[in-house]
Amino acid sequence: MSILKKNILLCLFTIFQAQALFAQSNWISSKSSGSSDLVAVYFTSSERGFVAGDKGYFAYTNDGGDSWTKQTIDTNDDINEIYFRNDDNGYVVAGKKMFLTSNGGRNWREILIFNPNDFKDGTPEILSVRFADKKRGFVIGSVINKNDEVIDSVVMRTDDGGETWSRIIVPSKRELYHLDFANGSRGWIVGDKGIILATFDGGVNWQVQKTGTDKALYNVDFRDSENGFAVGGKGTILRTENGGGIWEPVKTGFPNTFMRVNFADDRNAFIVGYGGAILRTSDKGKTWIKQNNDSKSNLYGLFMTKKYGWAVGAEGLILKYQR
Repeated sequence: MSILKKNILLCLFTIFQAQALFAQSNWISSKSSGSSDLVAVYFTSSERGFVAGDKGYFAYTNDGGDSWTKQTIDTNDDINEIYFRNDDNGYVVAGKKMFLTSNGGRNWREILIFNPNDFKDGTPEILSVRFADKKRGFVIGSVINKNDEVIDSVVMRTDDGGETWSRIIVPSKRELYHLDFANGSRGWIVGDKGIILATFDGGVNWQVQKTGTDKALYNVDFRDSENGFAVGGKGTILRTENGGGIWEPVKTGFPNTFMRVNFADDRNAFIVGYGGAILRTSDKGKTWIKQNNDSKSNLYGLFMTKKYGWAVGAEGLILKYQR
């Protein structure tokens, strides 16, 4: 065979291989859970999970997403996040309210986070909740004035599992969107205009990390105390291998705004965002491959494990991933 033919065959093989990687996808549509935009999803097992979104919409499944049952939580505000620190103890944040369950989501009760006089110049809105350990947890968000303008950030801390909360002042007044803890001492918060705050002492003190971007960062996820991702506006992907000491931008050529990123295991992770975008990495985020799915609707929520995962989005869209 001539060198020219060998080169042509090698080129064709490379193209077909790239197309196969691009098209490879294990995402399928689950049954829709109503028409509300869904922004949050969390599963405590392969069978038991929850989705939530606009105007207080909340639903659960006990059969791995084959069917969804609407559940009433006492709010008409948009639900921004669902989080469980174990199978029984979970939290839902919506507007300035937070709800707690101690029986795996069968019942929810409201927890008072703020005193009426805590915020005189605006209204707090809570966007994310995480726990560093059994008792110590945090909620974050912003303070919004009567003109719907962000005038300050909010970070609240509990040391008793969520029963009582106190405010922590952090070195930023920007809107804060999401937080994550790798262990009892190391945590990160991301927010508007590229802000990342980090703690090394369990949330007592927070410091700004340099990101090199002014794009909003909507989500952060750490696999351990060193390896993490942050994603946000206009295709922004940042990765770190040293706990955020250096945040490295990853260029993919995908301009979509990314809303969520999740590690599935030590090397594999997924991103979802606008226009039905789903990206996957298998090399700790150095490269990302787009995955096909049947929808072009915006995806807002993501939950991944090693064996299964879920994404949710506009107009009740639910996508299920299974290896």
